[in-house]
Amino acid sequence: MWVSHAERPLQIDELCHALAAEMWATDLNPENIRSQDTALRSCLGLAMVDKATSTVWLIHDTLQEYLSGPCILPDAHRTLSQTCLTYLNYDRVKWLPADNVSTLADPPFLEYSSWHWGSHARIELSDHAKFLALDLLSRYDNHIAATLLFVKIRGYRSSQPTHHLFTGLHCASYFGIDDMVAALIEAQGSGINEGECRGVTPLILAAGEGNLGTVSLLLAQDDLYPGKPDNAGGTLLWWASFNGHEGVVRLLLARGDVNPEEPPPKTFRIRRYKQILAQDIPRLRGKKRNKAQERL
Repeated sequence: MWVSHAERPLQIDELCHALAAEMWATDLNPENIRSQDTALRSCLGLAMVDKATSTVWLIHDTLQEYLSGPCILPDAHRTLSQTCLTYLNYDRVKWLPADNVSTLADPPFLEYSSWHWGSHARIELSDHAKFLALDLLSRYDNHIAATLLFVKIRGYRSSQPTHHLFTGLHCASYFGIDDMVAALIEAQGSGINEGECRGVTPLILAAGEGNLGTVSLLLAQDDLYPGKPDNAGGTLLWWASFNGHEGVVRLLLARGDVNPEEPPPKTFRIRRYKQILAQDIPRLRGKKRNKAQERL
């Protein structure tokens, strides 16, 4: 199940920790962590480890296609989301310093759980997993999972601590888990217009990821300010259109209070200008060299 339905190939240490997770436990029991050989034997010869990368793969693509079928492992994402959330709520994980991302290998399953629990939860979420998700998201801005996910979204690490601005509502909106978004709005309410360190609101995150249901849910809130841009001037419409989410763009344009002529954000204009320069300067220099050679 883990090998066939994970969002990315798992390393063998990650797989061993995933298999060791116990539902309803408050912490990971080291005695449950299987050896690598035992974990592979439990796969009955259907999986192997790439020695160069330590990642686990199924022995053939056709097996991957078969196990990914809708009726073969129907509760796979339900189990995977619950396991990830159980892991993130373990005592040894939730008490880790939220601003320390230098030791991602310990515990091994931390990065995968932080990055991908919501992808599984969006597909299927058990009642117990909903409880675990709300527990995590209610204190998300002080959890290391917030830092790890924010680093993934932003694409780089910063020496300045910014995790406390990335809330549970940001996380649920990014993944598009509508049940969690609705529950957090009901519980927290006023955080709906808050931006993280880049000024990106939960609504902008949802639009940028193309989560149409979440965008509709957030737009229905009376105290929402949909026109609030991020710190660089990026608007809701710009994020949705730049990332190619046609359904969200259509929804926004149908509202009548969105200006399709809004200029792109400042950072995008600067980045695009640099791209043009990078393309044109070598070409112009080449022309100058050719003209100089003609004179000779």
